[in-house]
Amino acid sequence: MNDTATIARTLERISGHRSRFDARFEQYFDTLGQRLDAPLPSRFAPRCLELLRELSTRGGKRLRVVLLHEAARLVTTEELPGLAEAGLSLELLQTHGLVHDDIIDDAPLRRGGPSTYYAYRQELPGDLSAALGLAVLAGDLAAFLSMQVLLEAEVSAELRQALLAVQIRTAAETVVGQIADLERDALGSPDEEFLHAVTDFKSARYSVLAPLTMGLLAAGEDPAPHRDRLHRYARLVGVGEQMRDDYLDLFGESARVGKSTGADIRSGRRTYAVNAVLACASGSDAALVEAALGDPGCSDATIGRIREIARAGGADRRLRAEIRRYAREASDEAASWAPYWRAEAVGFFRTLPLWSADQLDRPA
Repeated sequence: MNDTATIARTLERISGHRSRFDARFEQYFDTLGQRLDAPLPSRFAPRCLELLRELSTRGGKRLRVVLLHEAARLVTTEELPGLAEAGLSLELLQTHGLVHDDIIDDAPLRRGGPSTYYAYRQELPGDLSAALGLAVLAGDLAAFLSMQVLLEAEVSAELRQALLAVQIRTAAETVVGQIADLERDALGSPDEEFLHAVTDFKSARYSVLAPLTMGLLAAGEDPAPHRDRLHRYARLVGVGEQMRDDYLDLFGESARVGKSTGADIRSGRRTYAVNAVLACASGSDAALVEAALGDPGCSDATIGRIREIARAGGADRRLRAEIRRYAREASDEAASWAPYWRAEAVGFFRTLPLWSADQLDRPA
């Protein structure tokens, strides 16, 4: 299934979706200021738009955009109205989430540059409360823009309402997931099922299920009869991708991850990787990990020592095996879609999770 030719076609499609969307995203921000009635004397309002643009267009995997367009291809290869606006909406909601996540995590870096929160902190070093307030409002603005762009889509009122309903529901579920995410870190030792539930709400539903649903809607397909199978795929992909992100935060390189490695430990986040380390650590090693969790001043040397503990206990190998297992299960789930949709497009969804898992073995 994952032969060289199939992978090459998959990568070509991913690259095409990304490049077309990135050009459209730049165009969106080029005209955004004209559509907003921002007060002319304000310096802060234009700067907010600049920071949102910088974060939004500075990298990103564009997984949601890829899944959106490929979901439409399950039904048709025609160019469809509404897909461009749905893609913008999904990525603007992602920007909202990144801005607020970085506030909650007190994260200085995002996508290889300063987080929006820390950009404001650097520009307003004597007024931390103003920097915090402006970052919160920037994230809020991105969320509202993600809804507005759907309302402006030149599609039927019925489709516009259906797309907006998916996005509003998704936004609410994501906030619930973020709340549970904070609870997870406060629990002390969350079990795997709790981690899966958090990932489902905070990530899988808006990163995978929403674009799949919106793509089918734009193609004229009723997604309701397929929701369970779409959700199974979304959850499997979401858990696998979250495990991959957690793995890279501990075992990856900062240049590849786009943010400081060890950030999850310094923030006290009880991730899949942290749970895996604690499962194989005992005595003074476990005490060292627990002491480092939530310590923003945790040194690189301590992070390195935790990495050594994890590798000595086989946590890295077990995580990689789990990532591959979820990728295979997601691929198998997509294979079951064959009776319903176009074979070529189904093949893409079978290949994508396997290719993503394989990236762990490739150099940055």
